[in-house]
Amino acid sequence: MKIPFNVLANKIEFRSMPSLLEQRNNLLDEADGLLKKSKQESRAFLDDESKRFDEIKVEVAKIDKTLAAEVEAREFGEKKKIPSKVEERAVIEERVFANYIRGVVEERADVNLTTADNGAVIPQSIANKIISKVYDLSPIYQLATRYNIGGTLTIPYYDETTQQITMAYADEFVELESTSGKFTSISLSGFLAGALTKLSKKLLNNSDFDLVNFIIQKVAESAVKWIEKELLNGTASKIAGLSTVTQTITSASATAITTDELIDVQEEVPDVFQNGAIWIMNRKTRKAIRKLKDADGNYLLNKDVSAKWGYTLLGKDVYTSDNMSQMATGKTVIYYGDMSGLAVKVAEEVTIEVLREKYATQHAIGVVAWLEMDSKVENAQKISKLKMA
Repeated sequence: MKIPFNVLANKIEFRSMPSLLEQRNNLLDEADGLLKKSKQESRAFLDDESKRFDEIKVEVAKIDKTLAAEVEAREFGEKKKIPSKVEERAVIEERVFANYIRGVVEERADVNLTTADNGAVIPQSIANKIISKVYDLSPIYQLATRYNIGGTLTIPYYDETTQQITMAYADEFVELESTSGKFTSISLSGFLAGALTKLSKKLLNNSDFDLVNFIIQKVAESAVKWIEKELLNGTASKIAGLSTVTQTITSASATAITTDELIDVQEEVPDVFQNGAIWIMNRKTRKAIRKLKDADGNYLLNKDVSAKWGYTLLGKDVYTSDNMSQMATGKTVIYYGDMSGLAVKVAEEVTIEVLREKYATQHAIGVVAWLEMDSKVENAQKISKLKMA
């Protein structure tokens, strides 16, 4: 039961922190082991176990206090920090970008944004924030193996699903039989996608409205919704995503899932790839699984404050997405595994274009988001799925 110190996730990277976090996780693993042992033996803590459990709580509290102090110290330092020229430029770009959308032109020519032939304005600092937001909002995109490169990318991999290198007894003067796996590859190209958002000029004219962050959030949400849908479900002759996962368990029922089937899905992934594995499913599928119990009457899926998304199933975090199918005939309802087995090639990161004149008759302004990407399963052994009968 390893608990990441969540307030540190995007705050700091001190050299001392990995060892502190490792100590913290080791202590929590030890505490978890004490609890499991007493539960398995149906007894209360022994005196030495109770004493050790209390010691662990004190030690964890000390580590948490130290880590929190480091966060506060870092934040205090950031407040005192003098902004760099790049940071100053980013602030100026945000202001000019907001003014441009509102129809206000800066008097200083050196701070005006470059306008393309079609009237598009693409400040890099805004685009970078959208990319960062997409990364934060989509765990699947975040955990996948990403390649930022143009053109067609060919990724080779070694496949032993049908045959593999084997050793066997042999006799002198008798030829050995050749056995081996095979090298194959996947090719990632690029598919262009766009999203258009129209903003009310009445809303834009409100000077108290945080226009830039509103655009960043809305464009990122739109991009994430589409990206996650494609990564999970794919589209024929376009982005394949996880749709080509080969390690498949089919349920006996078209409307229900059993404990044994979930165990089978988990066991499809070799132990060497279990460390970073997660479950992905629809919220309604999670609701059905929450009612399942093991042979001892314990619920299989539990709320867990230490889990990334609040729940664990068979020891692994559970992520829910509305883009996953609900339980129905022939639908893939669960993915399990290490999502680094999914390759994502981004030929063009999320960029934006502003259309001021196009929707003038509607008293609105258009904001277009563009993205070019492709995705396929890179390592078939890392991921499995459950498909309904």
